[in-house]
Amino acid sequence: MGVGLFGGTFDPVHVAHLRVAEEVREAFALEKVYFVPAWVQPLKRKGTGAGADDRLRMLQMATRGNSFFSTSKVEVRRGGISYSIDTVRLFSRRFGDVYFLVGLDAFSDIGLWRESAELFAYANFVVMVRPGKKVEGLPAPLAGHAAPVDESTWEHESGKRIHLHHITQLDVSSSAIRELSRQRRSIRYLVPDAVERYITRKGLYAS
Repeated sequence: MGVGLFGGTFDPVHVAHLRVAEEVREAFALEKVYFVPAWVQPLKRKGTGAGADDRLRMLQMATRGNSFFSTSKVEVRRGGISYSIDTVRLFSRRFGDVYFLVGLDAFSDIGLWRESAELFAYANFVVMVRPGKKVEGLPAPLAGHAAPVDESTWEHESGKRIHLHHITQLDVSSSAIRELSRQRRSIRYLVPDAVERYITRKGLYAS
């Protein structure tokens, strides 16, 4: 059994994050899924939401009721720009068999990631695909480095695998939740109850 690694800003974590992680965990028989909030994500704009400590705290609240979920502080403790390669190396050394969860849009930009070619030496990839999305193949930087196993799986030359996994579509986004909070409108049922109370109590995203 392997472990899942789910990184992102989680600003804030919401029900779709939790649902897709649960679906991947079940489909790949993962022992645990670790949510890893970034301190600063290199490909996202800064200063648009909550600080790292608040995002970490909300993740801890959101994952508390699921024994298969855990929250890692590794990137928050490290500080600075959060590069996936550093975190993947760490988890690979600790757990061996790692499955890196990533959305299709982010995966399409894999060539922009630091040491992107090295990522596949340390982790299998689970590329989460929304219903109706058509995948034409792997991104150009992977051309010639992975061979198809079946219609949804490629084997990288490193021996790790890249899986296309279709997920349930939940039309929820962190940006929409931030905007609702800014307008002081309800975010109930979009985030776990504890997260909703935390956002309200601290006035996150309100201004």
